[in-house]
Amino acid sequence: MKRLLSVLFWSILAAAFIGPGTVTTAASAGAAHGSQLLWALGFSVLATLVLLEAAARLTIASGRNLAEAIREQFRGHRASLLVLLLVLGAIVVGNAAYEAGNILGAVAGVGLGSDLPGWMVTLVIGAMAGTLLWVGAPKTVALVLSVTVAAMGVAFLATAWFLRPGFGELAGSLLLPSLPPGSGLLVLALVGTTVVPYNLFLGSGLAEGRELGEMRFGLAVAVILGGIVSMGVLVVGAAVEGPFTFEALAETLALRLGPWAGGLLALGLFAAGFSSATTAPLAAAVTARGLFEDGRGRWVNGAWRYRMVWGGILLVGVGFGLAEVRPIPAIILAQALNGILLPFAAIFLLLAVNDRRLLGEAALNGPLSNTLMAGVTAVAVVLGSSGVLRAAYTAAGAGTPSEGLLLGAGIGLVVLVAMPVARAVRRRRQAVAGTPRIP
Repeated sequence: MKRLLSVLFWSILAAAFIGPGTVTTAASAGAAHGSQLLWALGFSVLATLVLLEAAARLTIASGRNLAEAIREQFRGHRASLLVLLLVLGAIVVGNAAYEAGNILGAVAGVGLGSDLPGWMVTLVIGAMAGTLLWVGAPKTVALVLSVTVAAMGVAFLATAWFLRPGFGELAGSLLLPSLPPGSGLLVLALVGTTVVPYNLFLGSGLAEGRELGEMRFGLAVAVILGGIVSMGVLVVGAAVEGPFTFEALAETLALRLGPWAGGLLALGLFAAGFSSATTAPLAAAVTARGLFEDGRGRWVNGAWRYRMVWGGILLVGVGFGLAEVRPIPAIILAQALNGILLPFAAIFLLLAVNDRRLLGEAALNGPLSNTLMAGVTAVAVVLGSSGVLRAAYTAAGAGTPSEGLLLGAGIGLVVLVAMPVARAVRRRRQAVAGTPRIP
């Protein structure tokens, strides 16, 4: 029972990364390349698990969540205020933009199965998410979202099962990486839509008061199940012939499997949108608390500051939903900010879990963990630089940069930062446990 409750609790993170963006990206990858990009989702699940485990272990071992650790690391530095504003800006602005997409995605799911007006559905979804966030208890939020994620998973996996994919082909695509022509951006998108920066702050904040073994089990099961659901979405998307839209996918499934399949798709899309519409404001509020909590209880769950953060993000999403407009400029800005934050958070995590002064000996990274984290951090740097470059091109009206330019810039940046990061890791591992940390 304890392990089951742990899985339900950590399913908040699965609910966070399987939103309309993931559904759209995975289904588009399936529509464009069949099952050939399953390996990218497999890698993204591994990367998500590695980074989330490190963020949660940091909190359990040190008593500080990721936001607090970043704040303390830069305390007294000239750049401290800039760093705090950068982190908060990326989380708040990015989540506000994503919140609009989450609510619009949930509305689109309802629209596939009913004729209710969009404004009414938007208000209902906003009220449901706001009520859940107002209650504020992590266990209550986890229980409701775990049920939502379960409904989403059943919907997409059942649809994928009835499509009768070739399991040998799926296994080959999962284990043998390939890059079909024109798939480079989709591969980056599949990883980037799963390894999202705000999930690291949310996972770290949720780990307070948890046990290490319980966290690892619950987190692993929840993230892997979430990855399987994402793979099911990709398989479902492979049924579409021609340009991908939700309507085209619903029509294709209805023709191949019957009218009930469109209903399952509608349920899955609504569940993905609603669950992420709840976790995005929650992640922003948890991050703001970690950055600005001063021990006086002004950022507890029921405090007005805490509620103001999640309430503001929820209202932005509802506002864009009522206007039925996709917030393209905000999303471009969010891409740039999150592009900066993701490699920053990944590099900081790599340094933190190798710091004897912070974690002691027992929770310190081992060789295998360091190898995995180094690889994931390198991918985060590539993703981050690609996001910033794409946003810069779009903002300048220069179109979309080529795949070669994006990958080349990302690899060059990895080479540039590899040696300084390796030296910093070595210094932290050579420190004596219990001594004061270097500011």
